[in-house]
Amino acid sequence: MCGIAGLISLNRIRENGSRIKKAIVLQNERGNGLGAGYGVYGIYPGYENLYAIHIMASSEEAINQAAVFIRRWFKVQKQEPIPVWEKAIRDHPYFQRFFVETPESPALCSGGQNEDGYVLEKMMLMNKEVSGANAFSSGKDMGVFKGVGTPRDIYDFFMLDHYEGYSWLAHNRFPTNTPGWWGGAHPFNALDWSIVHNGEISSYGINRRYLEAQGYFCHLQTDSEVIAYLFDLLVRRHGLGILEAAAALAPPYWATVERLEDSERQEQLRLLRIIYEPAMLNGPFAVLAAFSGGMFSLTDNTKLRPMTMASQDDYTYFASELSALYEMREDLQQIVTPRAGEPVVALYHEPAASGEGVTA
Repeated sequence: MCGIAGLISLNRIRENGSRIKKAIVLQNERGNGLGAGYGVYGIYPGYENLYAIHIMASSEEAINQAAVFIRRWFKVQKQEPIPVWEKAIRDHPYFQRFFVETPESPALCSGGQNEDGYVLEKMMLMNKEVSGANAFSSGKDMGVFKGVGTPRDIYDFFMLDHYEGYSWLAHNRFPTNTPGWWGGAHPFNALDWSIVHNGEISSYGINRRYLEAQGYFCHLQTDSEVIAYLFDLLVRRHGLGILEAAAALAPPYWATVERLEDSERQEQLRLLRIIYEPAMLNGPFAVLAAFSGGMFSLTDNTKLRPMTMASQDDYTYFASELSALYEMREDLQQIVTPRAGEPVVALYHEPAASGEGVTA
């Protein structure tokens, strides 16, 4: 039932969230008021080279403990409350954000890992050790804003009209097998990876055990969390491309692979399926993922959850419903319904330079 929406400016033109808000609010019947959220990229000009860590906590004491933890392991350049509009949602956690650098001493980075690995390791450690606090966003020049409420509630609560970014994700949640709570709302984030998901991951148990064997910590009480970590593992740590990672997580059926005439591609798909069998996602799902290089959608091989997309004038739009695409732009001409199991990838035209970004 969940609703998904996304838009990306391939030229990195910044805009506020008014268009993505209209697209996800139109899909209000796809949620039940127990979760909604937004992810936005290009959001922190002036701080784009720092990791932006968003924390939610059940009390001021938990916020203080999280701050002590972060200051122990990072160089904090700025700490501030995440601004909220209290009238939109009165019963809510405490929110704080930190703009941080990793320590200069490589001795603090276990196993000689790089900065990204260090940041993700410490965020998972904080979620384990600091009771009542949760790091729910940790990438550079991006942020996740989510909670319990409708898409309109969450948008107004975090005052997202005051932010501008060149890539937006949105989600309207309808939790079924997992609790509706602030940390369980979408998007789910791991460094620069953010995902929104409609469906059910019936392979959650084996996916979680596989991730935990690789050093990840799943704690958000929902099956969707594993998807963000799997993309981080396959792309950042194992070096797979987007299409390879998609083929590993949603591989074609064996019969489809055997019918391929391209023997090289056939062998590649065989190896991906064998090597990454514990990472394969089973169940009905549609996923929209954003990262520092762009955005892409992926569905299961029977496409039991909907996904549509459109491209026009260096913008790409994604949504669960065709009508939601028209909420983002009325004169769309190139509309596509992706085939089952086939990713649709939208990449920025040029890599981001320091401070780059044009405001619409």
